[in-house]
Amino acid sequence: MTLSRRSLLAGGAGLGMAPFVRPQPARRSIVLIVTDDHRYDFIGALGHPWLAGHTPHLDRLVRHGVHFCNAFVTSSLCSPSRASILTSLYLHQHRVEDNFSALDPKFDTFPRLLQQSGYRTGFFGKWHMGGASDAPQPGFDHWLSFRGQGDYRDPEVNLNGERRRLKGDMTGLLTEAAVRFIRENATRPFLLYLSHKAVHAPFEPLERHANLFAGLTVPRPATMAYKEEFYRQWPEWVHRRRFTRHGVDGMLASDEPFEVHYRRYCQCLLGIDDSVGELLAALEAGRLLDDTLILYLGDNGYMWGEHGLIDKRAMYEGSIRIPLLAHCPALFGASGRAVEEMALNLDIAPTILDAAGLRVPPSMQGRSLVPLGAGRRPEDWRTEFLYEYAWEQDFPYTPSVVGLRTETHSLMHYPGIWDIPELYDLKADPDQVRNLLAEARIGPRMRGRYVNHVRDPETRRLVEGLQQRMARLLAATGGDPRLAGQVTEDHRYAY
Repeated sequence: MTLSRRSLLAGGAGLGMAPFVRPQPARRSIVLIVTDDHRYDFIGALGHPWLAGHTPHLDRLVRHGVHFCNAFVTSSLCSPSRASILTSLYLHQHRVEDNFSALDPKFDTFPRLLQQSGYRTGFFGKWHMGGASDAPQPGFDHWLSFRGQGDYRDPEVNLNGERRRLKGDMTGLLTEAAVRFIRENATRPFLLYLSHKAVHAPFEPLERHANLFAGLTVPRPATMAYKEEFYRQWPEWVHRRRFTRHGVDGMLASDEPFEVHYRRYCQCLLGIDDSVGELLAALEAGRLLDDTLILYLGDNGYMWGEHGLIDKRAMYEGSIRIPLLAHCPALFGASGRAVEEMALNLDIAPTILDAAGLRVPPSMQGRSLVPLGAGRRPEDWRTEFLYEYAWEQDFPYTPSVVGLRTETHSLMHYPGIWDIPELYDLKADPDQVRNLLAEARIGPRMRGRYVNHVRDPETRRLVEGLQQRMARLLAATGGDPRLAGQVTEDHRYAY
């Protein structure tokens, strides 16, 4: 069955058009918008040179909401990050290690907890945990999803268990369905989880945006150029990945140049901005905007040439940093606020539960961002987090990563491969050029704990301290502290 955008969901149970002018009920509604591969600095109000004036609705969230300036994912890949958003757990706990792993239903998720407390819950868009399945998931009263990455045009979807072919563009179809859900549920507390396909590659912008930005010079990061001085300091896998589909010289398995992909990515973001505008208008029309918590974030970052790389997965800043915006005048006031403290994808579930007045389960490893958004900084707020990525058979160019990101340094190592680790002083070297562990190479007759081969005493002390902190975080969150790579007392008994 093929449906146009205008007729979408007309036959869905309980989703007819209805006026919605009654005031918001006492319990706060939640709108969560997750976009795919939206990098942290690609919003006009955040200074992107192309997007200034082109993202008015995202700019509105920045200027009248809360911008978490230092927001990160704990794993830069779609499904692992989305599992962390739902469960507030690190990858080593939820075990969604790739884009084919299903999320174990044993875990508490914020949709299930909200549904159990009386919220009407709806999911719209990319689920992606479980390979080819797009079946309705626990915790949602209404379901509109698709298999895998889906299609930008005329997508096949699963609508409450029934397969349908929709006519139109994916971003617009999901947005219209989300607006209908708001209208239908405006008189009761609801959770709207809108999970866009955009801006995932291959980038297919809306026709009305397809000619924008022509002739503009594409920004190129300092580490994009091929320089021997770079590759003498970086791991061999970084050099090799440059020539794969996830590098600037392999470029998404396409013959089109870097500039074309970059331009289309920016064009796709304009469709997302239009979607945000429609949701804001719907909430405003229903007199729901002031008291509804809106959270906007990317599921991971995206590298545009940093270290000669494209895509995500690696632990470099462009890959792990995301835009994270919150809007709720009743909670945060109506003027913009920038929050410098570290925020994580692990914090989304606790924030939503806190805003809804529900208890945050002790199993969750993130924390509510509500106090920070309201201008109150807890004294014990985090100053570091773990980063994890699990090697994928389908994309073998990037090894497994275990790392620690602090307020000043980024330490990353690669269990299972014979290569050098990386350590960057982010204050002195924000472009991550000078690897402080470049000389810690393991020769063929050496033992493999890299800290033993760090020659500079001050750097070694720094590494040992970071490893200790990483081991404590792993142990505290149910991970294996041995992955921190420390030299322990029993090390001298190994042969």
